[in-house]
Amino acid sequence: MLCFPSSPLRSGGLLVLVFVFALVGCKPESANSQDAATVSVRVAPVTAGETVEAPLRFAGVVRAVQRATLTFQVSGTLRERPVELGQSVDPGQLLARLYNPALQPARDSAAARLRELETRFDQAQREWQRASRLHERGVVSEQELEQLAARRDALRAGMATAEAELAEASRLLEESVLRAPFAGQVEALPVEPDEFVSAGQPVVRLASPSGLEVEVRLPAYLLDRVAPGQSLPVWLVRQRDVEPRQGTVVEVARGSAVRGELHPVLVSLPPASMETGAPVEVGIMPERNDGVSVPLLAVIRDANGTAVYRVRDSVVERVPVTVDRVMGERAILANSPLTSGEQVVYAGMSRLVDGDRVEIH
Repeated sequence: MLCFPSSPLRSGGLLVLVFVFALVGCKPESANSQDAATVSVRVAPVTAGETVEAPLRFAGVVRAVQRATLTFQVSGTLRERPVELGQSVDPGQLLARLYNPALQPARDSAAARLRELETRFDQAQREWQRASRLHERGVVSEQELEQLAARRDALRAGMATAEAELAEASRLLEESVLRAPFAGQVEALPVEPDEFVSAGQPVVRLASPSGLEVEVRLPAYLLDRVAPGQSLPVWLVRQRDVEPRQGTVVEVARGSAVRGELHPVLVSLPPASMETGAPVEVGIMPERNDGVSVPLLAVIRDANGTAVYRVRDSVVERVPVTVDRVMGERAILANSPLTSGEQVVYAGMSRLVDGDRVEIH
């Protein structure tokens, strides 16, 4: 053990050194604790009672109002197709012709059968007339006259059946020819010549450029935001920054038994304003008088629920909130204690706790 002689000077020097070291060690610690207590944050104001206009855009494709997908009612081979894709056609113009080897013979056979029955009916009619005259003179019995009348009537019924068969065979033969029902433009030709075509298979798609429309599908809660005759903006997808055209609501579908089903809304477009097949977006601008809203970035979620940090006199306070819905980049709050004009933190929240002092940037 080391011993030092006791001296007032030595004892006083030691006390001075201890006090100096204590001051040197405490001063930096005080400065660091002061810096740690101040957190740099960014704030944004709370808004309330403002009318928020949220643009909603729904996708669709421009199509012609008058359009038709033409098919044959019989099967066969596509023998002739004198039109090309994009060609304009007139009403009644030939579009395609089908070949079915059974159609023409069936029509000819039905016509021959009708001619045979007509000849036999004429003969039976003359025989009945002669028998009627002989019956009046008592030469022909009543029974023979009735038999001749029955034979004549049977032939008349057979003629009616033959006429119906001939009409059916003629109609099927006419169905092997496609003609334009209206003036328009050929939009699609799914089948090439010499290919086999089934009955009902699309062969030519025709559209008239005289009118344009677009169909969009909306959720049920938005149906009350549109009405027939209402004007809506329509943007071309490839030209979103260009001033939109104005369309008019023509039809609005209503309730459906299928839960969650989207409902079609038909919007007419000005003639020649767009090309058929062009992808577009139809805008709906519902205006709503909303309550308190804060930036979406200001809302935090932790084990205690959702909240925001409110700033008052450079001190943050954790305020629990309930988000009703999200509109754009803002969160609409339900029954919020916040008031319009108050400041909430939206950046720098990861280091905050309730009661921290902050420095606003």
